[in-house]
Amino acid sequence: MKAVEYRSFGGPEVLELIDMPKPVPVHGEVLVRVGAIGLNFFEVLMRQDRYAATPDLPLVPGVEVAGIVEALGEGVKTPAVGTRVAVPMFAFGRGAGGCAEYVAIDADALAPIPDDVSLEVATALMIQGLTALHLVRKSNPRGKTVLVTAAAGGVGSLLVQLAKQAGAKTVIALAGGSEKVAFARALGADLPIDYQVADWQAALGQHLARGQVETIYDMVGGPFTKSALGVLAQGGELVFGAMGRFELEAADVEQMLTGNQSLRGFALLPLLTPSSLTADLGDLFRRVGDGRLKVYVGGRFPLTQAAEAHRAMETRSTTGKIVLVP
Repeated sequence: MKAVEYRSFGGPEVLELIDMPKPVPVHGEVLVRVGAIGLNFFEVLMRQDRYAATPDLPLVPGVEVAGIVEALGEGVKTPAVGTRVAVPMFAFGRGAGGCAEYVAIDADALAPIPDDVSLEVATALMIQGLTALHLVRKSNPRGKTVLVTAAAGGVGSLLVQLAKQAGAKTVIALAGGSEKVAFARALGADLPIDYQVADWQAALGQHLARGQVETIYDMVGGPFTKSALGVLAQGGELVFGAMGRFELEAADVEQMLTGNQSLRGFALLPLLTPSSLTADLGDLFRRVGDGRLKVYVGGRFPLTQAAEAHRAMETRSTTGKIVLVP
């Protein structure tokens, strides 16, 4: 079968298409024919060796897959061959291996995909959908003015919608460029702001008094975090989930302390259990099925163009979810 692999860290060009043996499901496993592979920004960071953890090489990336059950290993009765399934490999200790035509995975690690949800959309509801869902649970936006970073991206586009559904008073959506600002507005954002303007905080200040943002959901990190603190209210909360890109210094944290502000870390994996994972994915699938949640697949690339897909995400030239299709 075909798979994507990299043997050294670097730019998108380190991704290579290789041939490797088709996996055989062992006891308790199923073989899934991959139909769509989700791409996430942390995988770009891993490829660059800029993530919080350095993976062993060589590596076949990919941690979220949607596909069709093709064969059952010994002892497995369900799901039946032909079932459409989500494969959240990241939640079951499989930190890689999804960028391939087939994967073998524990039968208990699968979630059925309803017929009214496409395989491509299902990939967006794993890491990114679960992240957005748990963000609004951990830091309830009800009645608050909240700010969502990268609002045209995979997590951000879902978070804008879920925050509104959870009762946020005002959802401020930061997005880069006029097209992405328009996209965020179409998602239901109350106040989309272009963070590429010279002083986006001043642009925000034309609509809100300084310090009215009660919660910032920051999945971007880097130097952006410090600039975002300038709009956070006294007693406000910064929810930070950009692993590997925390650049606040001691003076910034001290400033937060004097403002009675709080910094809440967010990591998805510790929040997941096998039972809650299935239930939460089912919740997200139902929201898509009944039209409450819109998922935008902004880029589809064949497996042979994995480098181009990484390059598009790395340059932030995409909107919504990026998928690879074998």
